[in-house]
Amino acid sequence: MEGQTMAAFLVSMAAAAAAASPAQPSGAARDVHGHSVQSETIIVTAPFVRDRIDSLTPVSVLTRETLAREMRSTIGETLARQPGVSATSFGPNASRPILRGFQGERVRVLTDGIGAFDVSNTSVDHAVAINPLLAERIEVVRGPSALLFGSSAIGGVVNVLDARIPRVVPDEVVHVEAIGSYGSAADERTASGAVDLPVGDKLVLHADGSYSKSGDLDTGGYILSPALRAEALASGDPEIEELADLKGKLPNSASRTWTAGAGASLITDGGNLGVSVSRYDSLYGVPNRYSVEPEGHDHEEEGEEEHHEHGNVRIDMRQTRVDVRGEVRMGGFLDSLRVRAGFADYRHDELEETGEIGTTFRAEGWEGRAELVQADRGGWKGALGAQLMLRSMSIVGEEKFLPRNETQQYGLFTVQDYQSGPLKVEAGARIERSSLSAAADADIGNPDLERRFTTFSGSAGASYAVLPQWRLGVNISRSARAPSAEELFANGPHAGTQSFEVGDPSLKSERSWGAELFVRHQGENASLELSAFKSWFSNYIDQIATGAVEDELPVYQYVQGRARYWGVEAQGSATLASLGDWALSADALADYVRATLSDVGPAPRIPPLRLLGGLELKQGDVWALRGEVEHATRQDRVAANETPTAAYTLANLAVQWMPLGDRITLTVAANNLFDVAARRHASFLKDHAPLAGRDIRLSVRTRF
Repeated sequence: MEGQTMAAFLVSMAAAAAAASPAQPSGAARDVHGHSVQSETIIVTAPFVRDRIDSLTPVSVLTRETLAREMRSTIGETLARQPGVSATSFGPNASRPILRGFQGERVRVLTDGIGAFDVSNTSVDHAVAINPLLAERIEVVRGPSALLFGSSAIGGVVNVLDARIPRVVPDEVVHVEAIGSYGSAADERTASGAVDLPVGDKLVLHADGSYSKSGDLDTGGYILSPALRAEALASGDPEIEELADLKGKLPNSASRTWTAGAGASLITDGGNLGVSVSRYDSLYGVPNRYSVEPEGHDHEEEGEEEHHEHGNVRIDMRQTRVDVRGEVRMGGFLDSLRVRAGFADYRHDELEETGEIGTTFRAEGWEGRAELVQADRGGWKGALGAQLMLRSMSIVGEEKFLPRNETQQYGLFTVQDYQSGPLKVEAGARIERSSLSAAADADIGNPDLERRFTTFSGSAGASYAVLPQWRLGVNISRSARAPSAEELFANGPHAGTQSFEVGDPSLKSERSWGAELFVRHQGENASLELSAFKSWFSNYIDQIATGAVEDELPVYQYVQGRARYWGVEAQGSATLASLGDWALSADALADYVRATLSDVGPAPRIPPLRLLGGLELKQGDVWALRGEVEHATRQDRVAANETPTAAYTLANLAVQWMPLGDRITLTVAANNLFDVAARRHASFLKDHAPLAGRDIRLSVRTRF
């Protein structure tokens, strides 16, 4: 592949520079980012390290301590309690983050700045090939600065950082980290471990692995939503009426996942170079869907299949990937050169109830980035970079909805930052060339197709310290995104969305203007962040029901039009009382998004207003007791063919004990304490699969 040649060139440059530099002392404290301590105030998802309070971009940071309490089996559920974040919640095994109401192609999920190389963006039933068990830090970047990582990051970026490629030489003869946990809602048992072994004072070897197994998820009540239960009871068909009594366990939601990886890094004062190889293997059930059609319904006339259960499908997913990271520290105007590249071979088989393979998805991907980071000169710093992404994908089987296709993207970007006294100014720009092609496919009636797009995105922002510890700011952005292969070339049945999808090869680039106002306060005993944002889209790409039926599924056509998104986010915390090393604090967040498609109405699957408040009692770095309540309001502003979603309130309680500081963390958490039946409006499966019921989670995290 063309990308492999570029990767070899970048790696050889980093290796030559690193080998020529003197060794780094081994006394540096071990941290996945190279910093001496983990901190929620430091942002590393950028060409240069920034302080979160000074950033012009809203960022949420989950460090090791927070992850010990928030960890779930998927990235989406792990992040779902962060401001501006929801999740697709397609059962307990496939849940991708939703940022400010955007999902799918408008959100990028990364591993250390490089894509996940899976097909989770093509369908909500496809899991993200990243295991949160191995994360040492997760950062969620919302807003225009996320465009540095690709034009498809209009909604934002989730960056998961692990230690698979070591960044520093550990102090210890051998460094070990391990996690073990149990979750009662799905009888979930997980274990993971990682070992770093220094060889001399320059070379570090790494190995890690994880295993997780769970049964069917225990929900907080009936499986079907109240509306579907009422339809089932009124059907007059005894078999359908039985569906109304389904309660407790969510059928076909068990899973088994294991991962293994190895890496090595050469680390010197002048730079570092590392490589890793990893394997991800998961077998999980896709929760069933149920038909509750009344007796006497004319299936043949409507073109619908005459059965009551759509499901018992399992997905057998495997991925092998190789990652490379290098950095050369320079002098003068340029501070450093950083390179990052990855390649992955992905496959998943969708297994029928008999065990036979119904459909197979295959994908190969390569992505590389190179960044020239400028030195700080009188308050001015920045970076220039280039990015290349190649992906080929094919689908074989009865639910093939895409021809074999290839995507190539080449991007150039820059971000520039200037600070003078209380004033901070930041600007960024990205130009991207995309080429998408689809092979002729007689099975779904597609000819040879190829489209090329050139897009430009830019953002500018400023903030001012109006008072000590208070900062007021504004961001303005202009974004453009090329259509995806799915939006251009789809033409077939898509089981994940229960629709027959039809793409439009004539789609234009999706474009938007955005604006955001924010105010932040960071004091010794209190913090506050408020933001309001709005986006105006032209050529917004969405699906609409045509009214036709194909292959016994409703036909949905990709179309373009105008759209508007606006919303607000607020979060804050305060120390209420302190005595010695004991402190009582309170925190709260709220977020809301409203999205409208011009000449159509409300956009589908938009999360409702959400409020979350918590109280935490801490004794230094030894004890922490936290209680929180999350309330999601009723969402009745719905799109066509969508049903309203009831409000819900969840109460969570967690106790953490760290008897040896961060070397060992014991956590006992009770989530959904009152066993509430809750459904996320953003989920395609919300009427058929509630969230987890009461879940008692025990976990031990240790490092030495």
